[in-house]
Amino acid sequence: MASILKKLKITARCFLCVILITLWKPVNAQENGNQSEKYANAYKKYLSAACPIIKDSIQHFVYFAKDREAIIDHPFLQHPVFKGAQIMYSWRDFEFQKGKYDFTILKQDYEYLKKSGKKIFIQLQDVTFNPKYKAIPDYLLTDEYNGGATFQYNDAGKPEGWVAKRWNKKVRERFALLLRALGKEYDGKIEGINLQETAIGVSSKTDTSFSEQGYIQGLKENMLALKKSFPSSATMIYANFTPGEWLPWNDKGYLRSLYQYGEEIGVGLGGPDLMVTRKGQLNHALKFMHEGHYTVPLGIAVQDGNYFGKTGDEKDDAENKSRQNLVPLLHAFAKDFLRVRYMFWVNQEPYFKEDVLPCFSKHQ
Repeated sequence: MASILKKLKITARCFLCVILITLWKPVNAQENGNQSEKYANAYKKYLSAACPIIKDSIQHFVYFAKDREAIIDHPFLQHPVFKGAQIMYSWRDFEFQKGKYDFTILKQDYEYLKKSGKKIFIQLQDVTFNPKYKAIPDYLLTDEYNGGATFQYNDAGKPEGWVAKRWNKKVRERFALLLRALGKEYDGKIEGINLQETAIGVSSKTDTSFSEQGYIQGLKENMLALKKSFPSSATMIYANFTPGEWLPWNDKGYLRSLYQYGEEIGVGLGGPDLMVTRKGQLNHALKFMHEGHYTVPLGIAVQDGNYFGKTGDEKDDAENKSRQNLVPLLHAFAKDFLRVRYMFWVNQEPYFKEDVLPCFSKHQ
């Protein structure tokens, strides 16, 4: 009888556990669901923003990506609100052979902008979004550096470009040497320099040398090398997403630690794509920018597609039709919700000339 009662007690206890687990899961999921919607309507506060945009303390730059020739005779050169140009240069643009650096194209752009009283903000590229191109020097594509780079894949499992093996110590050592050489010549002369976004389509399944923790540590070491090389100019990393993590559902502390580390060592933080209605962006970079208290500069890029609420090469549904100018909304959101020091406005037409410039036209 005692044995039977004992079994009944165990069974009852297990049944209670099942009930508690069953009850806990929906509550926890509901909490995460609520968290994922936390800033979904934040943009609505800024819907009334309008042109002209009143002058503020934000440092505005025009983003040209790799189209550096487009700065020639560009209207922004005569516009007082734009402090300069943000131009993307790849690692291989600057290091044509191992340890042989050539900053000729940077010098040309720097001097051309300087003639008009404008500054340059470097975006240093070690990632590409086209499988035909790699951003790193050829000497890294060897066994000594474990290939140097690896494919990154989109959600459909197709290669969409290459990324330097930021988690490989030898690759990072070479990157740090490039930063040191670049800083020796241009620290204090350029406005700033930012590292490319942290979001990459890589996992241990696509590259066995990759690990999530190793990747985060590699990013931090690159951030520290950047700061040491540029103690005077502004430094920044586009910390937007990290592999293996998706907030708020799967929070491993990766992205949070990058924001904490940047504030700790003096490296600014930000991201590409000012998407004020997409939960992905709102729950990652934009969340940390909004909720944190920073002494380092924050920056946000309005990149291709953002002028009509999308990203990259997504089509504008309102193309060739009457459209809403989102520039006042984007500016107000960046200024008050994110509290940025830098905004980078992509030179995407017709939006830049038809939407951006008129909004700032009243500035003197």
